[in-house]
Amino acid sequence: MNYSMIFYIIGWILDVEAALLVPSLAVSLIYHESCALAFFITIVLCLIPGVILVRKQPKNKVFYAREGSVTVALSWIVMSIMGSIPFLLSGSITNPVDALFETVSGFTTTGASILPAVEPLQHGILFWRSFTHWIGGMGVLVFLLCLLPLTGSGYHMNLMKAESPGPSVTKLVPKVQSTAKILYGLYLFLTVLEFILLLVGRMPVFDSLCTVFGTAGTGGFGIRNDSLASCSPYIQWVVTVFMILFGVNFNAFYLILYRKFKKAFRMEEVRYYFLIIFASIAIITTQILHTSASIFDALRHASFQVASIITTTGYSTIDFNLWSQTCKTILVLLMFVGACAGSTGGGIKVSRFVILCKTVKKELNAYIHPKSIKKINFEHKTVEHEVVRATNVYFITYMILFAFSVFAISFDGNDLITNFTAVAATINNIGPGLELVGPTQNFGLFSGFSKFVLMFDMLAGRLELFPLL
Repeated sequence: MNYSMIFYIIGWILDVEAALLVPSLAVSLIYHESCALAFFITIVLCLIPGVILVRKQPKNKVFYAREGSVTVALSWIVMSIMGSIPFLLSGSITNPVDALFETVSGFTTTGASILPAVEPLQHGILFWRSFTHWIGGMGVLVFLLCLLPLTGSGYHMNLMKAESPGPSVTKLVPKVQSTAKILYGLYLFLTVLEFILLLVGRMPVFDSLCTVFGTAGTGGFGIRNDSLASCSPYIQWVVTVFMILFGVNFNAFYLILYRKFKKAFRMEEVRYYFLIIFASIAIITTQILHTSASIFDALRHASFQVASIITTTGYSTIDFNLWSQTCKTILVLLMFVGACAGSTGGGIKVSRFVILCKTVKKELNAYIHPKSIKKINFEHKTVEHEVVRATNVYFITYMILFAFSVFAISFDGNDLITNFTAVAATINNIGPGLELVGPTQNFGLFSGFSKFVLMFDMLAGRLELFPLL
């Protein structure tokens, strides 16, 4: 294990986090808020160990998969611990476990909160809370790869694989650093575009920024207690469209950018992703039509909640906990499906479900026709056995961790639906669940032990299980 390289990268993570805290400090100063001191102290606390750790470059820059996994997992844990300090120092959250829960939820783009009300919070804290989504959406190590050739040629991919979502991670261009720059460029472009469209809808600048951060990172921390329910239909439609866009595999945007439209529209995962969305919207719209003012009202709420849940964003415009059992069942199923691989969304990922379904079909065919030889094709390519094996192992590991988590938090005495959807909402990085953790509730009811279990689930879900394990 190359410990010197691991600590060197963690040092850079702390330095980058210090820099990323500066906008929140600036917001606090603009609004003349007392939390400015909390941000300043946190920046200093990040810089002291960060500067020390990066002063001496490691002689050995060899960086294999195990170093990549350990570095990514430790980086996210350290980043979350340091990111929780402003909540504590400002007095916004007084319990250290709750502060850590809120920060982990932010960085992992989960959006599950322990706060009963967010409107009393200072602007600086609200900004930092939402900004953690944007930071965690694409990944801080991907951001580092944009700036620094940290590990030398050939080793960047082990970092990128450990942090990026999906069954397999591919380079858009030959150099990983260039791939990271393209990804962040697309991420920034879509963020700015949504921000402009929200301003066109007369949303205040501060509100627009916080909403964009939550949408881009598919996080879901709101700045109002009702999330986006009080926003205009225009604002809700803009957020709906961009939630869906941020759930698309960024490879599709890359292909469109370079005018390879045919390849982009042939992406099998993206086609299934939109098929699932449209089918879910159609069913839910018909189910809630009798409770809505008009068909357009029903369509808007159905589209928003389907987009919010499948992309694991977690915003809400309505208390879907009051919908029919059919609607709630669809939303719970969408929690597990999640967005596309290579997006900022969470969940198991559409590509994994497609591969799993094709594996089942292949095995059924082999059972009926033992002598036949069939290969699994996905995205117009033969799926390697290693990818199929990794997908199967991921799914088994996911189910074991899910079952253990539901059992672990059951000792709090809450009902099964609350526990089941709380784990589903955290391990899939969604945010709200059903019953006691529904869209109008929060996660403050859980014990400290249960919160640590759910924090582990949030980190495991964001890092695709194995790096954290």
